[in-house]
Amino acid sequence: MSGIVLVLNAGSSSLKFAGFLPGPAGPEPRFTGQVEGIGAAPRLVARDAAGKPLAERRWAGAEAPASVAEAVTTVVRGIEASLQGETILAVGHRVVHGGTEFAAPVRIEAGVLPALERLVSLAPLHQPHNLAGIRAAMKHFPGVPQIACFDTAFHRSQGWVAETFALPPRFYDQGLRRYGFHGLSYEYIARRLAAEDPALGAGRLVVGHLGNGASLCAIAGGKSRGSTMGFTALDGIPMGTRCGQIDPGLVLHMIDALDMTTAEVSDLLYRDSGLKGLSGISQDVRQIEAAGTEAAERALAHFAFRVRREIGALAASIGGIDALVFTAGIGENAAGLRARICEGLDFLGIRLDPARNAAHAPEISAAGAPVRVLVRHTDEERMIAEHALALLDADGG
Repeated sequence: MSGIVLVLNAGSSSLKFAGFLPGPAGPEPRFTGQVEGIGAAPRLVARDAAGKPLAERRWAGAEAPASVAEAVTTVVRGIEASLQGETILAVGHRVVHGGTEFAAPVRIEAGVLPALERLVSLAPLHQPHNLAGIRAAMKHFPGVPQIACFDTAFHRSQGWVAETFALPPRFYDQGLRRYGFHGLSYEYIARRLAAEDPALGAGRLVVGHLGNGASLCAIAGGKSRGSTMGFTALDGIPMGTRCGQIDPGLVLHMIDALDMTTAEVSDLLYRDSGLKGLSGISQDVRQIEAAGTEAAERALAHFAFRVRREIGALAASIGGIDALVFTAGIGENAAGLRARICEGLDFLGIRLDPARNAAHAPEISAAGAPVRVLVRHTDEERMIAEHALALLDADGG
């Protein structure tokens, strides 16, 4: 099989993309890139597999891509111009919500897009942009297999006890259950650790995908056994702009007593809460840490408390913990927050080495600590490429 698998990861104001070559040990990166600031001041950066810059561009005025679909069109035109005759084998897409119907990657054929459209209300910050990227790629690459990979799929191994809400069974049967998200990231980390250390990969892991969107996952034997996120990507720990866990009665109070509309409540919980809402500054941890205000300190303290509490709960759900893994933007780069989170977790066997933590070492636990604490880079795009190649191989190309 020769050619390139193109991966598109479309967000609300950004587009990550990557190209992979099929290789004997799995997908081999050819290029990666991102368009940031879509709808405001877009900037494109692309690099080759060694990190050498391939392209960098800023747009202004009418030339700037104003939507994710326009950004996809701009990117794929540039990629086609640089391929030098190489073919696109498939285009893999990250799709946040697969509902009950999609528990594994699928080719996007008749009936798939309408089914994904029906899930938009469950992931309003992500799903519309995922679908816009798919439509733009389908239009630009007619006849090329388009493959959807779902953030919810990895968590389908959780089991009923972890998935269900304490509601009458008919609601579960209607699809009202805990789905969990960031599954492509967790799957990548689980596979990487299993390759590095098979015994650890088969053990009990708590993984924190801590970024602007944030969650934690309990993994045992390489499978998801529980997630802090639920029916939507609002649940669990606080995030950049999302509230995380909240008393449902508080939402009812906002609507009934404060006369807020459902649209106002939705906007508050998705876009003006979390670290941004608590700090009054930003969702960016770097800016919050630099501010040094009382509100900033309280925001960081609350975030660390909630993450720490969920680590303990997830460890209990799988009967213990062999390793704690930090990944994603905050998890990989915010040493101060990692230290805050791990403070007081000695009872679980979690102790940090301050120097290793400050240096963002791959292993930041103290020497002799019973539980390993690791920092790993996640790669959702590579995971999507793996799925796309596996599906092509299973379908005979």
